[in-house]
Order: sequence, then C-alpha cells, then structure tokens
Amino acid sequence: MAPPCFLSTVAVVLVVAVAATSTGGAFGCPASDRAALMAFKLALSEPYLGIFSSWTGDDCCSRWYGVSCDPTTGRVADISLRGESEDPILASSGRYGGLMSGHISPEVCRLDRLTTLILADWKQISGPIPPCLTSLPFLRILDFVGNRITGTIPADIGRLSRLTVLNVADNQISGRIPASLPALSSLMHLDLSNNQISGLIPYDFGNLRMLSRALLGRNRISGTIPASVGYMTRLADLDLAENRISGEIPVTLGSMPVLSSLYLDSNRLTGQIPAALLSSRGLGILNLSRNGIDGEIPDVFGSRSYYTALDLSYNRLRGSVPKTLVTAAYVGHLDLSHNHLCGPIPAGSPFDHLEAASFTNNDCLCGGPLPACK
Repeated sequence: MAPPCFLSTVAVVLVVAVAATSTGGAFGCPASDRAALMAFKLALSEPYLGIFSSWTGDDCCSRWYGVSCDPTTGRVADISLRGESEDPILASSGRYGGLMSGHISPEVCRLDRLTTLILADWKQISGPIPPCLTSLPFLRILDFVGNRITGTIPADIGRLSRLTVLNVADNQISGRIPASLPALSSLMHLDLSNNQISGLIPYDFGNLRMLSRALLGRNRISGTIPASVGYMTRLADLDLAENRISGEIPVTLGSMPVLSSLYLDSNRLTGQIPAALLSSRGLGILNLSRNGIDGEIPDVFGSRSYYTALDLSYNRLRGSVPKTLVTAAYVGHLDLSHNHLCGPIPAGSPFDHLEAASFTNNDCLCGGPLPACK
C-alpha cells in the first residue's frame, strides 16, 4: 500500500490538473496573449450583437466569446467568430446574420500557439490578409470566408505545414495563386472561390496529396489544367467553373479514384471529352457546359454510371446521343442542348423523364421528347 504522503501528493497533482483544464491553464492566459487579443479586437467593429462584450478581465481563457485555450499550456489556441445564423449568439438575438467591419490586425500573429483562426461571414471586414500569419507554426484552420478582404494570398503560405483548411471564398482577393501553395502537405480543404484571383494554377498543384476539396470557381484563372491534378488520389470535389481556363481536359482526370463532382463549366476549354472521364465509376456530377469542346460524346456509359447531373450544353459536340446512356444505373439531370448533335434520341430511361429543353438547339436531333423523326 502506498504511503499517505504519496497519496496526498497525487491528490494535489490531480486538483491542479483539473483546475488547469477548467481555466485554460493554472494561471490563465499570458498577458502577451491578452494584449494581442485586445489589439485584434480594436481593429474590428461589431455594433449589434456585442460579440466582444465578454472580452474583459485578465483571463482571456475564461468566458471570452469565441476564444479557447490549450488546457496544458494556457496559451490561446483558437479564435472562432462566425457571422452566420448557425452561431448560438445569432440565434439568441433573432438576427439572421452578423455585420462586422474593420480589418484583421497583424497583432494576431503574436499568438504563436494559434491553431484556428476563423473570422467568417461578417460581410464588411476588409483590408489584406496579414502576411505574418504564415509565421504561425501550429495553424491548422484559416477561414475568412464571406468578407471584403482584398490584396493577395501571402506568397509564403506554403510555410504552414500543419494547415488543413484554407477558406478565403467570397471576398475580393486578387493576384495569383502562390507558387508555394502546393507545399501545404496537410491541406484537406481549399476554397478560393468567388474572388478576383488570376494567373495560372501551379503546375505542381497535384502535390496536395491530402486534398479532398479544391474549390477555385468564379475567379479569373487562366492557362491549362495541370496534368498533376489527375494524380490526386483523395480529391473528391474539383470546381474550376467560371474562369478563363483553356486547353484540353487532361485524360488523367478520368482515373481519379474518388472524384465525385467536377465543375469545368464557363471556361475556354477545347478538344474532346476523354472517354475515361465519362466512364469514371465514382463521378456523379459533371458540368462541362459553356466551353468550346468538340468531337463526339464517348459512348462509354454502363451499369455503374450514376449521374445526378450531367451537363454538356453550349459546346460544339457532334454526332449522336450515346446509346449506352440507357444502360446507366441513374441519370437525373441531363443537358445536351446547344450543340451540333444529330439523329434519333434513344428510347427508354433516362430519356423518358427528360424535357425537350435538354436537347434543344442542336442540328437535327429527333424523337421524344422532341418531335418524331421523319
């Protein structure tokens, strides 16, 4: 049996450990972390919800709204401030969204143990992304979606080796995709959509081996789709829609093992549709509309083809409607309109539930749901 003095020592250690966990550290957050948070707060203005009203007192690890600390070190680890309706403070106020203005103070970079920085959907936060954020070695989540942030993505963003989420969608960010971005070896979710980003996709974009979602739509990106993208074995969703991308669709996209949605619509793509892309087993959404794609539609559908949406409209496709579409397990939405297709539309599913709009403005298509062939 352990001596009484040993048991007393264990009891004291347990009490101290529990106290440290409940307060974010035995002594609360350091004064330097508190000062950095106050400087961060001073650069922002939120007049309706009182988001920052709880940011008082010396211990920023205790009941400061949106702030949490590492229970072991007592250092600030997370700042999570969301302006959308799912947030509890918005739900209790009866408002559907928040409104915050100001800019992101570089003083936040003094929080050198920060793992999460979320300042999302506040509509009016402007100014640049502080370049010093790339010096935060433990940063895992960086989310500034839904603001008015301008400037460029920091050139050395690739330094953030632990980053798993980078979301700067729905802002006014310009400039190029940094050449260092493919060095983000832990990145799983990338959303740069709906900005003013221009230039090329880095040739080694495929080095993002952990990436499952790459959303780059509605920008001004030009050049071709790098062939390296086709070797991203974990990529499930790729959105490059509404850009200025040219060239042909890489054949390698058809061999991506888990790709489920591919949006390449409203670009300047040419060449033919790779047969392997249409016969891909996991692909459920494919939108190639509003490009300059020509040739025939590969007749490669089969019993494992399952498309909730297949849109090839507004291209230069010729030939006939693929007969093997009737063997597909499922085709929900199909749009082949505004091409140069000709001949009879095959009978049976999925054609028996489609409307004429799916086939209009072709050269000489006929048969249901269009007028009968002569």
